[in-house]
Amino acid sequence: MRILFWGTPEFAVPSLRALHDGGIEVVGVVTQPDRPAGRGRKLRPSALKQVALEYGLPVLTPERPRGDEFLKSINELEPDLSVVVAYGHILKREVLDLPPLGSINVHASLLPELRGAAPINWAIARGFQETGVTIMRMVLGMDTGAIIHQVKETILEHETASQLSMRLSESGAKALLEALALISAGGAEEVEQDDEAATFAPKIDRSVARVDWGWSARDVALHVCAMDAVPGAWSLIEGQGVKLFSARAIPAPDVSPSDPGASPSETEVSLPESVTSPPVPGTVIAVDPAQGVLVATSDGAVLITEVQPPGRRRMHARDWLNGRGLKLGQRFE
Repeated sequence: MRILFWGTPEFAVPSLRALHDGGIEVVGVVTQPDRPAGRGRKLRPSALKQVALEYGLPVLTPERPRGDEFLKSINELEPDLSVVVAYGHILKREVLDLPPLGSINVHASLLPELRGAAPINWAIARGFQETGVTIMRMVLGMDTGAIIHQVKETILEHETASQLSMRLSESGAKALLEALALISAGGAEEVEQDDEAATFAPKIDRSVARVDWGWSARDVALHVCAMDAVPGAWSLIEGQGVKLFSARAIPAPDVSPSDPGASPSETEVSLPESVTSPPVPGTVIAVDPAQGVLVATSDGAVLITEVQPPGRRRMHARDWLNGRGLKLGQRFE
């Protein structure tokens, strides 16, 4: 079977490697053009392009995957099937239907749940205990095609979107090989999705990533984990936007007045006498360089252990605290 592979970010790399290592013929790779990155804004190839070049595969980088010239280019590769993994553009019918066996997609959810651009982020943000990967037939609708194969994965406690993405990329690679084996053997049963059971995972942007401290401690902690590492959950303090990572919810019974010098822990946190009880959501109620910053929510608090101040790298909260001198009673907004 001759595969034309489409993808762009690191999530797509394990699937390409699985095809290559499995001896499946990949006739070419379609990926996004090189983009400016880093402080120098130098052009950088996509993660998938770097691996494709390592394997010596033909690489196409159209600004938009359409037009007669592009269709001619992929037709000349004579693919039997297109495999799409986080490519980043919606494909037109003439592109999807060009290979004799059509096009399939590796999607990071258990469809019809979480159709859309950011299923991993929203699975965590919404408190799902389970998610997975779906291999589906590609049609014009957004993630609406028939299901060929699914693999389930448990979402671990405190797991971030970055960590879950790595696990699902490996699960997706394995599921892809299993689906291709079924297709090759003529045993693939394609099951239409139940549209009435569909939920959606819209694209994440900076406005979505902002923390609302009026949420519960659990929801704030899930939100921070869900936005890791891109775009990164963030909040304003004294007019500056700070990205927040590695959050853990502290239950309400543990947020109570005690010794102002005490350190926050899983079972006990301190509430300074200068802060009213209950504190206003977003208020810094404990600062400990060894453990992090404890911030009040509507029903408890969240312990933040990693941050990224404006123009700086991601760092442990202790490095930020030592340099900034965050004070008790200050408030994130």
